[in-house]
Amino acid sequence: MTVRVLRDPWGVPHLRAADAHALVVAQGRVTAYDRAWQLEVERHRAQGTSASFLGAGAVGWDRFARQARLADTARRCYAALDPATAAWVRGYVDGVNAGLPAGAARTPEFAAVGLAPGRWEPWTPLAVWLSHHVLFANVPTKLWREHVAGRLGERWISLFEADSPATAGSNGWLLAGDRTASGAALLAGDPHRFIEDPGVYQQIRLACPEYDVVGLAVPGVPGIAHFGHTGGVAWAITNAMADYQDLYAERLRRRGGAVEAYGPDGWEPAAAHTEVVEVAGGGPVEVEAVETARGPVVAGGPDDGTGISLRHPPRVRADLGFAALPALLRARTVADVDAAVDHWIEPVNVLQAADTAGGLLHRVAGAVPLRHPANRLRVVPAWVREHAWRGWYAPMPRAEVRGRAVMANARELAAPLGVEFAPPYRADRIRELLDAGSDWTAEAMASVHTDTHLGAAEPLLARLGALTGLGPAATALRDRLLRWDRRMAADSRDAAAYALVRAALVRRVAAHPALAPLADPPAYPEVFQPWLALTPRVALALEAVLACGLLPAGDPEALVRAAVEEVAGAYADGPPPWGELHRLAPWRALPGPDEGAGPPLAGDHDCVLATSSTPGVTHHCLRGPAARFVWDLGDRSRSRWVVPFGAAGVPGHPHHRDQTPAWLAGDLLPVTTDWDQLTEERDVH
Repeated sequence: MTVRVLRDPWGVPHLRAADAHALVVAQGRVTAYDRAWQLEVERHRAQGTSASFLGAGAVGWDRFARQARLADTARRCYAALDPATAAWVRGYVDGVNAGLPAGAARTPEFAAVGLAPGRWEPWTPLAVWLSHHVLFANVPTKLWREHVAGRLGERWISLFEADSPATAGSNGWLLAGDRTASGAALLAGDPHRFIEDPGVYQQIRLACPEYDVVGLAVPGVPGIAHFGHTGGVAWAITNAMADYQDLYAERLRRRGGAVEAYGPDGWEPAAAHTEVVEVAGGGPVEVEAVETARGPVVAGGPDDGTGISLRHPPRVRADLGFAALPALLRARTVADVDAAVDHWIEPVNVLQAADTAGGLLHRVAGAVPLRHPANRLRVVPAWVREHAWRGWYAPMPRAEVRGRAVMANARELAAPLGVEFAPPYRADRIRELLDAGSDWTAEAMASVHTDTHLGAAEPLLARLGALTGLGPAATALRDRLLRWDRRMAADSRDAAAYALVRAALVRRVAAHPALAPLADPPAYPEVFQPWLALTPRVALALEAVLACGLLPAGDPEALVRAAVEEVAGAYADGPPPWGELHRLAPWRALPGPDEGAGPPLAGDHDCVLATSSTPGVTHHCLRGPAARFVWDLGDRSRSRWVVPFGAAGVPGHPHHRDQTPAWLAGDLLPVTTDWDQLTEERDVH
């Protein structure tokens, strides 16, 4: 028997193979069977061809993917892989291609859009990885800062920082053995990403004579990159919030049939060609792809005379860090993990690891260029030599673990590498919870994952407490909020009252005449627009905007007063429970018939239970825990995990959404490690 496919009670695939190559082929095949639609959507997005079946709404992304040269970068990175890693990735692709026909046949979305499964190339997994992460860094924020500087002036360029990222984040924590019931380390966390259906993480087990690893894989990418447990060692990551991508203002011109860009030494040739994006239900769209010596042009072009180019490590180094992936599977100790992630490139992560011998690791992994400080803040002129890259930051920061270590995207270990980080609320709260207990177990970690205390509420509550002269209803609402326990529980009407006042205040601040110059977003490509809208930016930096001095004296108090009076008048009978407003709204590539409002949620953006909405725009949750896990280094069978939906990406399948009730309740499901407790699939697709 070369390969066996077994399933646990939740349909999670456990794969056993005679060797590592057969195993990675099996991983690709099973993933294609379970997630065919998801894989094909990701392949097309990475290639810039998704509009061919998703329609005009996907053109903006496809245009960006073509102009940013995502597929071409993936080809370059694959060509530069060492032979062993390249063969391993190619094996995964062989498995995907073998499994796609059967997977597509049982997935109704293919028929709904008339899509036939295509063929994956050896470089496709690298393109999928790059597509997932190319906007993880601060490119959109640099465009926003340009907008602020141009409309309000240079002095306000950092106005909206407030250590509040608008990108994905995560929680993670590591407890040494002296803090646990078993005397062995516990490693836990929950990656915060846009919630997608099917989910962005796939629970899986990969076993062969060389290794036996359980973890959370990225569908379309071989191995277990972010969160894994080999039995002897476990690892987990969060986004380091590092700044490692630069934007350059380019002067461009056409000269004859060629395109030129103005660099430090004058006019120089730029590569240029035209591609065509096919659009379902519409005419084809021509896209000119231009690349200067700095990088691909992602905004503007020769006809405008100006453009903005993107420079990022994978394009410069022809390396995405894929050599780390098979090395992680073979890791036995934290030293092995440490050595493996020395290969890591994209994105830059904070990593924690622990092993059964008591080894602990807390470090940053990835590639960050050395360059002029201005590069990290905004778009810089391509023709000024001082803005060129001049090497790489090394060594990457690391810290000794004493009892416990926490990572939550805050300005801590990775501070030298970035500009904006998450506020400290989540990290501080996790430390507080961990330090309040002892003899921790994997099961008990759910109480940390699901904590709803909102420390970020204090600045606004302090402003409310200082108000005088309110009407009777507003006074009652203010007093109610000051008595509130600061928990964003789904059944809490006080939490809803706070969220409603906050949203009303955000809208009023965004409409203030002092911010009017920012109201119309700049004419950057469509893909960047979600990061360039004023109201979400105010929501993420509300207290910073109120306290910055841009608003005339007295206006912040007046805006808070008006917001609380507004909510008091609109909800004379009291607000509804928070969960009635705060509902899950997952992204689907092909939205089905309206299923109505999603399930109610607890939590909020700065809670440990980080179910993020956009105050002032919507209370619905678009981003939150894409998985939760606890790795137990004392006994892997005591480990726990859960995802928002299920193991299968097929609508109507028994395992499509069977984990949703546990995810909503904050429960963690057992990681099955006993092969005798699994059910074998005899028909291996």
